[in-house]
Amino acid sequence: MNYTVFGNTGLRVSQIALGTGTFGTGWGHGASAEDSATIFNAYAEAGGNFIDTADVYQFGQSEEIVGDLLQGRRENFVLATKYTNGAAPNADRLVTGNSRKAMVASLEASLRRLKTDRIDIFWVHHPDGLTPSEEIVRGLDDLARAGKILYAGLSNFPAWRLARAVTIAELTGTVPIAAAQFEHSLVHREPEAELFPASKALGLGIVTWSPLGGGVLTSKYRKGETGRAEGMGGRVFQAENSEQRSRVLDTVLTVADELGTSPDRVAIAWAGIHGAVPMIGPRTLEQFEGNIGALSLELSDEHISRLNEVSSLVAAPATRAASPQGNNVVPTRIVA
Repeated sequence: MNYTVFGNTGLRVSQIALGTGTFGTGWGHGASAEDSATIFNAYAEAGGNFIDTADVYQFGQSEEIVGDLLQGRRENFVLATKYTNGAAPNADRLVTGNSRKAMVASLEASLRRLKTDRIDIFWVHHPDGLTPSEEIVRGLDDLARAGKILYAGLSNFPAWRLARAVTIAELTGTVPIAAAQFEHSLVHREPEAELFPASKALGLGIVTWSPLGGGVLTSKYRKGETGRAEGMGGRVFQAENSEQRSRVLDTVLTVADELGTSPDRVAIAWAGIHGAVPMIGPRTLEQFEGNIGALSLELSDEHISRLNEVSSLVAAPATRAASPQGNNVVPTRIVA
């Protein structure tokens, strides 16, 4: 595993992050604590050091499992978690959304579940449509000054909001917005228009989620598997619902065959050439072993050109906008 400096920070993170939205069974689809431990330990043995979770993942179970797994080796990992949705299926409106109240309550609960005294990267999971950037930035600064978070990031925010929050933090001398997280894959390339250029220009560390398009780029749904298409209620999933997406998957399969590898490795390797840290979210050890093999895969210029051409936004825009959710999350609650 190679390591990269994360944006304008001094953090050195592994080139692939481990998303833990599948750790737990609170959503009715996920991995047991034992299977989660097997995946986590395999990732650590491969040299991975970047763990991403959220309060909402499996309604808090993901953070609890990760907290147990970090005991005795907390300093070996960059630990990131998120707030916005709350950890309970019926969370009150005062502990959901992006307000300072929700932020503080969510962080304190996450610290308890994760069995740690601070979060390395604290993400705002997605915009709530209500809370102004000034309130978010000030709240994150309060947490940083209290020593409870080290870095702040915005997940699934549009480019203009990223730029505004970064600018407010710079002008007010508060904790910098250090990172951005958003969906990106061969079947969801919209972020290349604004989010990637903005994030790079602002010096942000970039994490991209769902490099497999919710599993569609593995071709498993063509074989009759259901996976996230049904297990997550069809959420955080890019369906093979257009001629272009079928051509994309056909090309991924062809490239994989030419290289003697699996399609998931091709898709993840492609996602890794854009200056971001792709985040995988395996539910089984077999999936993890397939995903992590992308590290040893080198795509030729010709392969990259073919993949870029068939998935081009100019050729055929995607059929739907990105989900406002993060990796493996439940629907946004209405905060009013």
